[in-house]
Amino acid sequence: MDCARLWLGLLMPAVAALDFSYHHQPEMEAFLKNVAQNYSSITHLHSIGKSVQGRNLWVLVVGRSPREHRIGIPEFKYVANMHGDEAVGRELLLHLIEYLVTRDGRDPEITNLINSTRIHIMPSMNPDGFEAVVKPDCFYNDGRDNSNLYDLNRNFPDAFELNNVTRQPETVAVMTWLTTETFVLSANLHGGALVASYPFDNGVPATGTLYSRSLTPDDDVFQYLANTYASRNPDMKRNSCRIKTGFSNGIVNGYSWYPLKGGMQDYNYIWAQCFEITLELSCCKYPRKEKLPSFWKDNKDSLIEYIKQVHIGVKGQVFDQNETPLSNVTVEVQDRKHICPYRTNKFGEYYLLLLPGSYVIEVTVPGHDPHLTKVTIPPKSQNFSALKKDILLPFRGQLDHITESNPLCPRIPLYSELQGHSAATKPSLFLFLVILFHILFK
Repeated sequence: MDCARLWLGLLMPAVAALDFSYHHQPEMEAFLKNVAQNYSSITHLHSIGKSVQGRNLWVLVVGRSPREHRIGIPEFKYVANMHGDEAVGRELLLHLIEYLVTRDGRDPEITNLINSTRIHIMPSMNPDGFEAVVKPDCFYNDGRDNSNLYDLNRNFPDAFELNNVTRQPETVAVMTWLTTETFVLSANLHGGALVASYPFDNGVPATGTLYSRSLTPDDDVFQYLANTYASRNPDMKRNSCRIKTGFSNGIVNGYSWYPLKGGMQDYNYIWAQCFEITLELSCCKYPRKEKLPSFWKDNKDSLIEYIKQVHIGVKGQVFDQNETPLSNVTVEVQDRKHICPYRTNKFGEYYLLLLPGSYVIEVTVPGHDPHLTKVTIPPKSQNFSALKKDILLPFRGQLDHITESNPLCPRIPLYSELQGHSAATKPSLFLFLVILFHILFK
């Protein structure tokens, strides 16, 4: 721990304490701008677009290099308030921002987290919906949808069936945003239940729907991530809502709970290479403001611990023989390949979230045999860092043809076309074994 930084932290300016109430757009903007001004060395405030009614979709970035990506520093994000009437997540993210910036340089854990991570926080994806709520209700409010009466969590392209709806400005803004950063891990915050839900939300028989579930090739990681959050939230772990559910220890597979077409977490995982889960944080969608302190108390540790999981697994860069970073190269783990293969970013970086164990990484460049590399993930992450493994390919010169010959996956129902795909894009043996294990040992 840098003692000088701790000392400087004691001298940093303080943001006026955020009260526990619901903050409308002007109040939220004033708070975010105040944070960005007073903590300019570790924050960057920007809008990724506008809502139907022209309200800014604000994102505050917290990190040691908040304005630009740094090689080896993973990108994390929280998004709340997709449904305008689900208000708890919006307020929790504002308090999370305050917590992070005021403890930088004072709390070693938070300081290390900010040193090693770029944390993107979007308190409200549906500000129009939030402002439309006149008389808050626990179960349903007019502000659920956006101003065009679209449910934003049913508005994304779907990998399992055609989602032929008009893309809304808020959805398009998020989809564009996802292409500008190398997001690795994410969560979107909702209300109306107490559970951490993990992909897939939709599915086909190949992903297990005949058995009332839909599993990703990374099901072990997703269950671990959901458990990481739920296990630190006492009400979520024991499901304190007065409804009968099939939740086990506060987590559930999205499809097993109820199938959902056009959801954001599936879109993130398939097209943005970002592992995302959905956090349902309150039985009541819009509880009385007097309840907000207890929600913060119950969720603070979970919110922090979940961010830290962006550092599990393995990361690195892929180089040619001249040590030139190679972008758009496919980097996958054998036996858990994705329907849309994960690729290196413009810096030649890859990030793979994995649990401890031994794996074979397969790097694929068009026109060459796959390059295999064995890695062993240690039981504990290395001081806020995934295992670092750079990969040097035995090829000479820059491979300028990669981008043109290997286009990104189209936003179509990729899984519905399985029969027409090559064996490399079909569900892996790992996925089959995971499904079989769940059938036999449920």
